Amino acid sequence: MNSAVAGVHMLVFALRLLVCVAATTGTSSWQASALDETRPSCAGLEPGPARTVTRIIDGETAALDDGTELRLIGALAPRAIDAGTEPGTWPAEIAAKEELRALLLGKSVELAFGGERNDRYGRLLAQAHVREGDNRRWVQGHLLEQGLARAYILAGNRACADALLAAERGAREARRGLWADAAYQVRPTGKPADLSRYRSTFQVVEGRVVGVAQVRGMVYLNFDADWRRAFSVSLRRGDRALLGPNAGDPNALENKLVRVRGWIEQRHNPTNAPSIELSTAGLIEVLDEPSSGAAATRPTPGGPGADRQVPDQPRRETETKPPGLVETGR
Repeated sequence: MNSAVAGVHMLVFALRLLVCVAATTGTSSWQASALDETRPSCAGLEPGPARTVTRIIDGETAALDDGTELRLIGALAPRAIDAGTEPGTWPAEIAAKEELRALLLGKSVELAFGGERNDRYGRLLAQAHVREGDNRRWVQGHLLEQGLARAYILAGNRACADALLAAERGAREARRGLWADAAYQVRPTGKPADLSRYRSTFQVVEGRVVGVAQVRGMVYLNFDADWRRAFSVSLRRGDRALLGPNAGDPNALENKLVRVRGWIEQRHNPTNAPSIELSTAGLIEVLDEPSSGAAATRPTPGGPGADRQVPDQPRRETETKPPGLVETGR
């Protein structure tokens, strides 16, 4: 990215962020506990220990007083790679880190677990709540509400998906925080060449499913009749619970408008079309029902995806790199 253009881009983002902060002053950090009860929350978790935060590492990671590190699973903080800038210079990245510093540094956090407790770097994967007086705030929910993170899940840690999406929704619809910047726009499925440019980065994508194929233990959602060149979504058949109400009949997703989020990869075929694999890390939301005039037919043996060859899945890196390691966008 040209340095002058990048500078203007960052200045515009910073100004937008200041407007968002000003608009929420007095309501974004500490409010009455009665208000917190009406906000999205994550229930049904296994209680963990309380720890004091001694250092903020980045917008989703903190050091604790027992020498461990906490990764705020479910809230993906902005990174410089999102905009092709140098680490430490991207306003969204800086804003998320500073908000987390104001929220947690020197305070006790209550941890709770909804899946795997540690990533391969030894960091705790937990939902966190912080108390001040009678107020108890869900940290991930707060960051998502302020537009300082995006909701996501990983295989082995899928708790709180609905609550995470609910916390994010208001910020996304109001274009608050990072959602005001083009780097984080929701991208259409109909432009696969554009999506291929974002390989190995986390993206939110919307489009209408035109066909569903179930082949050799996999479920594929196709967004164009020419699925070889178009964007698609895949998941293992054993992970159909990720499809929510459509888990029992994935074909029911045909002709429905969906929003999918995850890391963009390219299928192993001659066209290298972009794809998101839900089984590894991803979420899908159904946004509407089929239109009244749309066909409701099921795929035929010769329909889109029926002759799909199951690609060899590359080893996917789905964890955020600790500081000091090469940043890949995950």
